[in-house]
Amino acid sequence: MIWFVLGGAITGLIWLIGAVVFAISIVGLPLSRAALEMAKMSAFPFGKDVVHIRELDGKGLTLTTGATGTLGFIANVVWACTFGLILFISYIIAGIINCLTIIGIPFGIQSFKLAGLSFWPVGRRVVSRELAAVARQHAAEEQFKKLRGPRIA
Repeated sequence: MIWFVLGGAITGLIWLIGAVVFAISIVGLPLSRAALEMAKMSAFPFGKDVVHIRELDGKGLTLTTGATGTLGFIANVVWACTFGLILFISYIIAGIINCLTIIGIPFGIQSFKLAGLSFWPVGRRVVSRELAAVARQHAAEEQFKKLRGPRIA
């Protein structure tokens, strides 16, 4: 609750305003989805993590789908130039204020983590830490298999 009162509510509200603004235009719907995902993370970040959708669907980190391809890149650039900058500054300010006290240092670290995510939200999903660990482990195993190549008997 301390997080929510000392900045989570404000930054979550900014994410929601961004989602509404971009939902008004049909073109901005991918940004709206990403903003809603990040609003959940911003309001209550503890026990949650953000993963790339390619880590969840098991298709690898390719640049071939809408959320991660050219359209996703363009959407992320538009977001970074509008609400991304506002959110980045908000998270940095909240992080500095929280780090001024010893009890607020974990909140400050969380703010700095969210500051980085505020620029590039399209293609990200908020999940539990356990699910994120499983998805990353699976992605690492798939990458390891590719690196080993075919085995010669």
